[in-house]
Amino acid sequence: MSAVLDHHDHAHDDHHDHAPTGWRRWVFATNHKDIGTLYLLFSFTMFIVGGILALLIRAELFQPGLQIVNPELFNSLTTMHGLIMVFGAIMPGFVGFANWMIPLQIGAADMAFARMNNFSFWLLIPAGLMLVSSFFMPGGAPAAGWTLYAPLTLQQGPSMDAGIFAMHILGASSIMGSINIIVTILNMRAPGMTLMKMPMFVWTWLITAYLLIAVMPVLAGAITMTLTDRHFGTTFFNPAGGGDPVLYQHIFWFFGHPEVYIMILPAFGIISQIVPAFARKRLFGYTSMVYATSSIAILSFIVWAHHMFTTGMPVTGQLFFMYATMLIAVPTAVKVFNWIATMWQGSMTFETPMLFAVGFIFVFTMGGFTGLILAMAPIDIQLQDTYYVVAHFHYVLVAGSLYAMFAGYYYWAPKWTGVMYNETRGKIHFWWSLIAFNVTFFPMHFLGLAGMPRRYADYPMQFADFNAVASVGGFAFGLAQVYFFFFVVLPTMRGHGEKAPQRPWEAAEGLEWEVPSPAPFHTFETPPKLNAAANKIVA
Repeated sequence: MSAVLDHHDHAHDDHHDHAPTGWRRWVFATNHKDIGTLYLLFSFTMFIVGGILALLIRAELFQPGLQIVNPELFNSLTTMHGLIMVFGAIMPGFVGFANWMIPLQIGAADMAFARMNNFSFWLLIPAGLMLVSSFFMPGGAPAAGWTLYAPLTLQQGPSMDAGIFAMHILGASSIMGSINIIVTILNMRAPGMTLMKMPMFVWTWLITAYLLIAVMPVLAGAITMTLTDRHFGTTFFNPAGGGDPVLYQHIFWFFGHPEVYIMILPAFGIISQIVPAFARKRLFGYTSMVYATSSIAILSFIVWAHHMFTTGMPVTGQLFFMYATMLIAVPTAVKVFNWIATMWQGSMTFETPMLFAVGFIFVFTMGGFTGLILAMAPIDIQLQDTYYVVAHFHYVLVAGSLYAMFAGYYYWAPKWTGVMYNETRGKIHFWWSLIAFNVTFFPMHFLGLAGMPRRYADYPMQFADFNAVASVGGFAFGLAQVYFFFFVVLPTMRGHGEKAPQRPWEAAEGLEWEVPSPAPFHTFETPPKLNAAANKIVA
């Protein structure tokens, strides 16, 4: 077994379960659980770094006038906050969940390519360090917005190149992780688990992995063209040489829109696991959920230019992208209706995972509605690049992706650590996060409607009150996450808390609840025999 790292004669005797110890266990990790843990810790670290940048942004915007940072640094803060949160916090976070849960949920011994799995994690470290250290390079960190639009990118200092290199490395990591996930799901399921018997989380990740492989090379192409424009005399995006800055936007958003679904589909999967468990019912409309997820993935490729309604697009183009965007709202609504139908007449209890799941459905749906409003070309022309857009995507990314990860943590942590988290603290974390989040981002809708542009370090007096409220909310939200780490996560990692039973949630279904808590280092070394529904092991 590649996961057993001690080279004594007893590597293959009765106690398969001894994990390698010391630093080697983590540096040379090939076990999917260890790599999953590493991904989750990395993701949380980057989340804190990105959070600190966000708090600097909110501190600057607390009052009108230039307070703390100069406008150049402010632009760097908004740019790096976006890049670090998207590529350093959300995406690796979900890959951590995939690594931990997919082999457990499909009855596989490990991921298909264990060493590649290790490599795809360790690539994140230099990329993360490059992004963070770009603040200390001459001219400061990239300041072209997370979208890295030309011509701004052509005017940046050396940190831009470091940013591009970091993005390339992160992209390579994502592609390797995706290949690994696809091969694991398609080739390593326990006998009897057909595709249509897989848990929803596995389904959403299978579809997400295909999306990643499809669009990461597109981003790599866009930023490589930026690199050659900067250093090798090409003019892809420079009008002076016959190039077109709008071309960059098209290439970027052809990656960027599927990317936003890459960040939400695994969240849908987690919620689809949790809601049935606490409603004590089977998931309503499983087949329609699978088809809805697949159709979201396919439709995500034909909506990219709704980010570009103000670039002088012909009306025909505006209409096409507007209708396509309205169409993609349908499968998303199907999912929401299915979750609500699952809860309907269920005997629900509201432990922390369920609170986060219900919070997710409520707030994500609000974010979905503001997205539909922005999809209307005539409205978007007024709201483009205002705080309304910022409010919209934070409602779907924070209250979407992040809440789902919190829900997933509370749901599966007993299985990971072998101890129960403190329920009271979990509930404090939920209510604190929910209230602080809404205090932060709800006022931004009004700021946007009143015309406050995004990414500005200063603003006129009429926006002062709402900005002050948003800043206070932002700091409260950040504090809630520090509370979460020190008072919920650390105690469980140290093994403090009551011992978790094998199935801590009475109605939870799936193979992950068929192994002891904490999950042994090696599980399913021989493929398990499953019942007809493929959710229990028959001895």
